Amino acid sequence: MAPSEQVPTVWLRGYRGGARETISKIFTFTKTCATFPLDLTKTRLQMQGEAALARLGDSARESAPYRGMVRTALGIVQEEGFLKLWQGVTPAIYRHVVYSGGRMVTYEHLREVVFGKSEDKHYPLWKSVIGGMMAGVVGQFLANPTDLVKVQMQMEGKRKLEGKPLRYRGVHHAFAKILAEGGIRGLWAGWVPNIQRAALVNMGDLTTYDTVKHYLVLNTPLEDNIMTHSLSSLCSGLVASILGTPADVIKSRIMNQPRDKQGRGLLYKSSTDCLIQAVQGEGFMSLYKGFLPSWLRMQSGWITHGHPIRPSRAFSKEEWNPDHLP
Repeated sequence: MAPSEQVPTVWLRGYRGGARETISKIFTFTKTCATFPLDLTKTRLQMQGEAALARLGDSARESAPYRGMVRTALGIVQEEGFLKLWQGVTPAIYRHVVYSGGRMVTYEHLREVVFGKSEDKHYPLWKSVIGGMMAGVVGQFLANPTDLVKVQMQMEGKRKLEGKPLRYRGVHHAFAKILAEGGIRGLWAGWVPNIQRAALVNMGDLTTYDTVKHYLVLNTPLEDNIMTHSLSSLCSGLVASILGTPADVIKSRIMNQPRDKQGRGLLYKSSTDCLIQAVQGEGFMSLYKGFLPSWLRMQSGWITHGHPIRPSRAFSKEEWNPDHLP
């Protein structure tokens, strides 16, 4: 289960079966809604100053000065209304359902069928890392249509301010219109940087979390407890964000770009083309637009909800085995 969808084990202690699953789903829904303004702010920041728009004669990027996370969020409230901070939350919820389900099923299949446990019934860390990355890729690929609709709906308020016509009347109209104009392939626009982001985020998370936690338990007075979990999560979230943000920026821009009647993008031919245009036209740091809200949202999930791979039981220094997972 993805970090943002995992509920702390201690919170569900005493619940079993359906009740536990129901509480987990309610918690996931609440968490998604509560932190969604950070996701919306991230997407708006990623689109600001898009140099490729100049080729279409679009001067919107010149009239919209770059604003940081707080000023962007306040600007949305002042210019569009408070509730617009949740524009696109419905496909975001759809995305969580599809991504979490696809990731969980894939990871469990890889864990039990493909990799299997060692003879001493342990599951090596390297298998968890590879399994987590592959599961993240599969889950993200399946959820790509919901990500596409989410990104485009998050930009509808900006289009209205710029005097452009709105593209969609609602979530289902968005799915239907994209399907009608671009076919099945149109729903998977931007899937390459999307799965690249998923792989990079999972790799950065899993490897950093375990490396930091091993170091803290073995080289400091700290035990394997909530403190080491929080410190490890802070570090893993930072590394995951550093690795994944460039792919996230490229993904968002490809998904939001205007398209012709055949559903082909008018700004970017590919992920590589988007990367080159962004760096050449806006500088290397343009690949990290929206980094802060992205990291904060990711961090809130990993610190409060637990880690998706590591066990919930705490280990003493004597029990700690840096080469295996139980």
